[in-house]
Amino acid sequence: MPKMKPHKGLLKRIRITKTGKVKHNKAGYKHLRSSKAATRLRRLRKGSIMSTADTRRISRLLGRRLRGRTQPLSALRRSPSPSERREMRAKARAAAGAATGS
Repeated sequence: MPKMKPHKGLLKRIRITKTGKVKHNKAGYKHLRSSKAATRLRRLRKGSIMSTADTRRISRLLGRRLRGRTQPLSALRRSPSPSERREMRAKARAAAGAATGS
């Protein structure tokens, strides 16, 4: 099975915040600026957070889960630590033993 590799072109265009949201630059700022109003250029200069639908789409290219603009922090499912995994397995074995024992 081949390795999962993140899309390098996409990585250069976005930044992932500590809370898992995706920041990106707005389109239309680089070219033909003389015809655009100053307030519009100031607005375009500021980055923005990617929408939830776009975040889901690009999460496949990066090979990892991302959080959208409207999703709560609980939308990012965290992998359990090894000690948490052991506890979960022990609970599952105890539940299975109780079910077969009765």
